[in-house]
Amino acid sequence: MRFKFLLLILSFNLWFIVSFAQLSGNETKLQAPSGLMCDLIANTESQNIGGYPTQIPISQDETKAIRSVTIMNRQPVFSWIVNDSKRNVRQVAWQIIVSDRDSNTNDTYPWNSGKIKSGKSSGIIYSGAELLPNHQYNWKVKVWNNYNEESPYSKCVSFKTADKLENYGTESYGIEKSESSPVNLKYINGVYRADFGKDAFGQLKIQLMSTHENDTVVIRIGEMLDKEGAIEQHPGGSIRYGEYRISLLSGIHTYQLQIHKDVKNTAAVAIKMPEYIGEVTPFRYCEISGYHGILDKNNITRIAVNYPFNDFASSFESSDSLLNQIWNLCKYSVKATSFAGIYVDGDRERTPYEADAYINQLCHYAVDREYSIARLTQEYLIRHANWPTEWILQSVLIAWNDYLYTGDIRFVQQYYDDLKAKTLMSLEDTIGLITVKKSTPHILDMIYMTNKKGLQDIVDWPHTGSTGLGKNDGGETDGFVFTKYNAVSNAFYYKALMIMQTIASDLGKKEDAEMFAIKANNLKKLYNKLFWDSERGVYCDGVSTRHSSLHSNVFALALGLVEGKKQDSVLSFIKSRGMACSVYGSQFLLDAVFDGGDDAYGLSLLTSKTERSWYHMLDLGSTMTLEAWDNKFKPNQDWNHIWGAAPANVISKKLMGIEPLLPGWSELRIAPKPGGLGHAEVLVPTIKGNILMGFTKRIKTFEMWTESPANTLAQVYLPLSENKFSEVTMDGEKVKVSYSEKGLYIKNVGSGKHNFIIKY
Repeated sequence: MRFKFLLLILSFNLWFIVSFAQLSGNETKLQAPSGLMCDLIANTESQNIGGYPTQIPISQDETKAIRSVTIMNRQPVFSWIVNDSKRNVRQVAWQIIVSDRDSNTNDTYPWNSGKIKSGKSSGIIYSGAELLPNHQYNWKVKVWNNYNEESPYSKCVSFKTADKLENYGTESYGIEKSESSPVNLKYINGVYRADFGKDAFGQLKIQLMSTHENDTVVIRIGEMLDKEGAIEQHPGGSIRYGEYRISLLSGIHTYQLQIHKDVKNTAAVAIKMPEYIGEVTPFRYCEISGYHGILDKNNITRIAVNYPFNDFASSFESSDSLLNQIWNLCKYSVKATSFAGIYVDGDRERTPYEADAYINQLCHYAVDREYSIARLTQEYLIRHANWPTEWILQSVLIAWNDYLYTGDIRFVQQYYDDLKAKTLMSLEDTIGLITVKKSTPHILDMIYMTNKKGLQDIVDWPHTGSTGLGKNDGGETDGFVFTKYNAVSNAFYYKALMIMQTIASDLGKKEDAEMFAIKANNLKKLYNKLFWDSERGVYCDGVSTRHSSLHSNVFALALGLVEGKKQDSVLSFIKSRGMACSVYGSQFLLDAVFDGGDDAYGLSLLTSKTERSWYHMLDLGSTMTLEAWDNKFKPNQDWNHIWGAAPANVISKKLMGIEPLLPGWSELRIAPKPGGLGHAEVLVPTIKGNILMGFTKRIKTFEMWTESPANTLAQVYLPLSENKFSEVTMDGEKVKVSYSEKGLYIKNVGSGKHNFIIKY
């Protein structure tokens, strides 16, 4: 009896210790690393046949039909996730073993790093013996943390090198195919009407029966329905519709449509679909007429294509159902518009543009732990520059995002001189501002631009009188007055200089860093002197005009040029103009509004039900974001344009406030700006692992919970309120906070689970 009592006491004590550890966030020991990446490729063993993933190992890929991922760098980089849910965990050392066979053997390894004292867990450059081409290697990693714990080795992961190795190159996955049946099939007046639920780029195959030769069926596919619920056969613009006739063979056969080629999106400058995929078109709906047999859903198959995408890598849910729908619309747009294997502007042209790629990159990073397609695109754009001045400058922003989100410095190192040229310093006039009037053929060669137009300022798109707009149609520039010195292009110039200062410093280019810093500082002073109208408290479009558009103020605020005392009047002017910009401009409008601290207005823009809104896209029936708010604003628009998907990144980055501060997410900011939301939760994938965060707002409290991955440090800002707070607690303990423009500041919050409560 006494033994049983002692056993009961021991069990209770053990339960108490475990429970207390769990409550303290110290429930597990250091586990093996996961999420291994080689050259930013997570699935280096990935292979597909004709677009379909296959189980065949990379050691057996002899047939040419298999599309394998191969590593082309002589010195690839490695990244991983440190798995430890205790609080305040930092990696202090790592060890990588690379072998040309099973890493658990005692053979000589091409690279055994030994124990390296370092907190870095992404962008680790291979430093072993020379890798052989067309050869399979395996690698694994283990880490040590600041609790003096050593992890087991990770799972051993294989990669295969390319036939020819280079000093620098980017590998990518093959495009994948996936098959689905309609979610709905109806038979109305002799016509089968199929709905696949969402628009997607793809092909169609259908199983049909005929008892004799020469039966003919007509198949229609399209993106839009008419008022009667049939496929719209004259949708206008670049919204897609196609009609196909099939002469049936006797018996039961499966037919695949040969998708018609479009002259515009298969032109010389367009990105072509690879042969193993074939031509595709976007469609949601399918109609079959003239068929005398009986069809069910399983007879009709859409073959959708996209770059590999993890649908479960991210999530968002809030107390606003419309906001949830908008996030899902934009997230799906990232997946669906990746059909070409490189970021393109949509189906109308299928051409990469810097402005599209910038928004696409931010959106993709926000919803999937995937970086290779963004890097592949920016490499293309480095050598294929487009004509808008501001878009050339965005190449620098794209390169910075690549480094900031991955911690891999190789891209900015490889293309440093090109990025330096794309700051457009060569367009700087004696006054200290850049102007396209200084453009020369030599400068165009430096930035790899072959367009005969030369450089032109764009501000926003379309302009009055372009893409089907008449001379009296307003365009999307809010009446911007173009002059010799453009406020918008010079705002981008300032941002590019600031970015290049950091890049140069991290690359050890001290003189360049100092030069960029001086230029940026001088430009900021000059900008606020020449473009600022002190009487009205707004920025003007140019030095020689007093006209002030939404854009000249939005870009100044979003790109860091507005000094503290001027912010209120600039923000007031921005609010007075509403959504007087295109879907492209909305990215910077939302950035400016949230950075300016007006989260209520930012949320109202996201959930607006006006004609210029994401609600309007949903109301029109689109399941991908549009190129413009409506056909009336851009008559030749398409219905599958990623630059309209800004909420995919703004919701997590600005509204939920989760952003990287240092390369590779080693330091991040959590600064929610909830506006009128009562509740929200988000899952954000990063190179370091997942970040989970949520909040609940009540009358007398604001509660926020976070879970950030090991090896990260967070700067936390709790939202300010009109109500005075009595106390702030972190994990149940009172904590001191300091006031900041971004909120109540709690410095250097370590990894793991944390709970914050403001009591009013």
